[in-house]
Amino acid sequence: MRSNPTSDPLSPQQAKALAMKVSWVSVAVNLILSAGKLLAGIFANSGAMISDAVHSASDVFSTFIVMIGVHISSKQADEDHRYGHERFESVASVTLALILAETGLLIGWKGLKTIFSGSYDDLATPGALALAAAVVSIVVKEWMYWYTRSAAKKIHSDALMADAWHHRSDSLSSIGALVGIAFAMGGFPIMDSVASVVICLFIVKAAVDIFRDAVNKMVDRSCDQETLEKMSQLILAQPGVEGLDLLQTRLFGAKIYVDAEIAVQADLSLQEAHNIAEEVHDRMEEKFPMVKHCMVHVNPFRADPPT
Repeated sequence: MRSNPTSDPLSPQQAKALAMKVSWVSVAVNLILSAGKLLAGIFANSGAMISDAVHSASDVFSTFIVMIGVHISSKQADEDHRYGHERFESVASVTLALILAETGLLIGWKGLKTIFSGSYDDLATPGALALAAAVVSIVVKEWMYWYTRSAAKKIHSDALMADAWHHRSDSLSSIGALVGIAFAMGGFPIMDSVASVVICLFIVKAAVDIFRDAVNKMVDRSCDQETLEKMSQLILAQPGVEGLDLLQTRLFGAKIYVDAEIAVQADLSLQEAHNIAEEVHDRMEEKFPMVKHCMVHVNPFRADPPT
């Protein structure tokens, strides 16, 4: 029995419901925030704040992609997808990363054009409204990051975690906008455009990280070493297991498939060996909620394996 029933993973239906709830909150917050930042950027003459508003608006579209990915990935296995649909969530993450990168590059390109134009005297100085909007954006987007991240970790959602980092990149870009606006108000208007370039770097970095993580989960990459060691310890701790001959894992979207070869006493009956393997299987899927399936093969134990 499990010692802490409250730690049980959510059912697919519960996980999907939580992801959709968080996504709708994200959509609402981003619509309000992007509209506010756009107005502040226009009335306060801040290119950095307008760029930041575009970034927030792109979050709305990205969140819809996340919702589609979560919806498809939560579907049960069918005749065409015997192993389920979890990798569709990684596809959503890749799409999100590409959109995020494009947004960042466009913002950076606009800032660079202004910087290299050489016409700094005509640049408008941002007003205090832009500064206030940047502060509000930092607070709101940082809260959205932690709110979305908490849900993503709870349901082990790659796409939702990517959306959380989208919020974090928006928070970082707002910090860049805040610094640029402050310098511009202090008599250095070009710093508003420099801030846009810094914003671009933050956004592209987040996009690359999201893309790399999603691709790793689409090409059967193994779990990290720490997880493998914990799995090995769990298997070897089961009664009747004399050794662990092989342990292989592969990431399948947000899930893990495990192949293990255990060694048991050679004189056990088939039923006894099966019971040990079944116990290993059950404990693995119980201890590691991310494990979708654990295949256990039984080998006869040799005290002195051949060299």
